[in-house]
Amino acid sequence: MQATQTTDKPLTQVKSQKDLHKEVDASGAWSVAQIEALFALPFSDLMFKAQETHRTNFPDGDVELATLLSIKTGGCPEDCGYCPQAARYDTDVKASKLMDLDEVLEAAKAAKAAGSNRFCMGAAWREPKDRDIEKVTAMIKGVKALGLETCATLGMLEASQAQALQEAGLDFYNHNLDTSEDFYRSVISTRGYQDRLDTISNVRAAGMSVCCGGIVGMGESREQRAAFLARLANLSPYPESVPINHLVPVAGTPLAEQKPLDPLEFVRTIAVARITMPRARVRLSAGRQELGRAVQAMCFQAGANSIFYGEQLLTTGNPEAEQDRELLAELGLKTKQSCKAEVLV
Repeated sequence: MQATQTTDKPLTQVKSQKDLHKEVDASGAWSVAQIEALFALPFSDLMFKAQETHRTNFPDGDVELATLLSIKTGGCPEDCGYCPQAARYDTDVKASKLMDLDEVLEAAKAAKAAGSNRFCMGAAWREPKDRDIEKVTAMIKGVKALGLETCATLGMLEASQAQALQEAGLDFYNHNLDTSEDFYRSVISTRGYQDRLDTISNVRAAGMSVCCGGIVGMGESREQRAAFLARLANLSPYPESVPINHLVPVAGTPLAEQKPLDPLEFVRTIAVARITMPRARVRLSAGRQELGRAVQAMCFQAGANSIFYGEQLLTTGNPEAEQDRELLAELGLKTKQSCKAEVLV
């Protein structure tokens, strides 16, 4: 996919301080240079700093378990280079219609029985139609009645749609930035960076919490990873949930042959996310299966405290629930018991 010039609002850069290890400037913003300096710390120093931050803000040290269900799979008109759900790519994903309410509620009951706190519903739309919102709000109300936190990712939202979801009881809306602004057009051309920021603004204005992160290992540089984290950390407020996905190359997509990111660089990314967004739930998301147990353990040490839990994400495999429970037990990590949403505003 060819990179094209973006006309989106440029990433605001703040001048770096003489001491690049100083966390934030007087305005409270993170500069890209400061975040690059965190990435460049000796690994043990970075991990120590991340653990200090984590223990200060999450003294219980618990891990949130979230289950993600694809309520409408495939057939998406966009061209995200990593996504097997794009209709234009020849992958094994078959398009399906929106699931029935009863099917969704049965899946939510199973997720709760397995120990999940949050139930996330994802639909492969560029943006939902109002009639779609009506159906999803019924799902939200049903899942809320089970006592679970609710999250949805449905594509771009108008302000009125965000308000309708909030009134139905939606706790979180997920809309990822994916990567840095200057790398974005190398991966996606059918939706602008500002479109993503506008949806996040609509979600905030409606009174919902934000789940927003991205994907690393798509060929971006460390500086671009730093710029991506700077954009997230400088949102006001930063997201309550920050899912960090490790690219899973899928045959038929433009990124099918992308070389994997060094595992220690992924751990560094988790640590920097923890330091720059200290009160957020930093979530290990797609690609966890490929990382293996040892790298996941380092990610928990680096401050990750949320995982997608269960056998399947939207279209990629995930470590089975029993394996997750065994790993958490072996590491001495307890799981979050409350299903009450944690908010920053």
